[in-house]
Amino acid sequence: MIPAYPPGHDLLAGKVVVITAAAGTGIGSAVAKRCLEEGASVVISDWHERRLREKADELAALGKVHAIVCDVTDDDQVQGLVRDAAGQFGRIDVMINNAGLGGTKSVLDMTDEEWSRVLDITLNGTFRCTRAALRQFVAQGGGGAIVNNASVIGWRAQAGQAHYAAAKAGVMALTRCSALDAAEHGIRINAVAPSLAMHPFLAKVTSDELLRELEQREAFGRAAQPWEVANVMVFLASDYSSYLTGEVVSVSSQHP
Repeated sequence: MIPAYPPGHDLLAGKVVVITAAAGTGIGSAVAKRCLEEGASVVISDWHERRLREKADELAALGKVHAIVCDVTDDDQVQGLVRDAAGQFGRIDVMINNAGLGGTKSVLDMTDEEWSRVLDITLNGTFRCTRAALRQFVAQGGGGAIVNNASVIGWRAQAGQAHYAAAKAGVMALTRCSALDAAEHGIRINAVAPSLAMHPFLAKVTSDELLRELEQREAFGRAAQPWEVANVMVFLASDYSSYLTGEVVSVSSQHP
């Protein structure tokens, strides 16, 4: 049974939140919606301009939302995203690094390009956005929060996922180490590690057989809804997690 969608409680009232890869139907767009419902002004970004504009139009009824095209593999675009977001709203308070790329391929058949593409978007992109946000936070006088989207795949082995698992394990390590670099500036950096969050793109690229197998591993017998992961990201972005940094929070009901 899927629980009722919870109402907002102004957990992010007055904050400016920047979210990467927010134009689709997955966790990025769910957390954008959730942040708006929690009182934030939101900047959504994605590399696909048409889908990004459509998502911004869809979210506009919920609050202040601004769209900026950004490819996280291009550092100039990443710097432009943070600069333009701060210019639009006067500052930024939260960076949510959601951009990532998966896929299924055995190491035996994987090319260098396939390996590098997943690492560049998922890990290097998170690094570029973290660096740009940290510099903006420090220029503002310190404070702020970064929330990274990792995955339980960073901890658990799964066939065909070597590139994605390596990238997500790297996101976890980046989260822990960068949190120590940022602590002196009053900046918090944490991550979520979802197990299985259902959305149309996942259903499109994953076989029904594998989805059923993954769902059977979950204690609730179902995948998470993207908004259930988004709720935890909102908590990490909010002042309710003021003493949390360098942590990776598993958003999972998996059992041994």
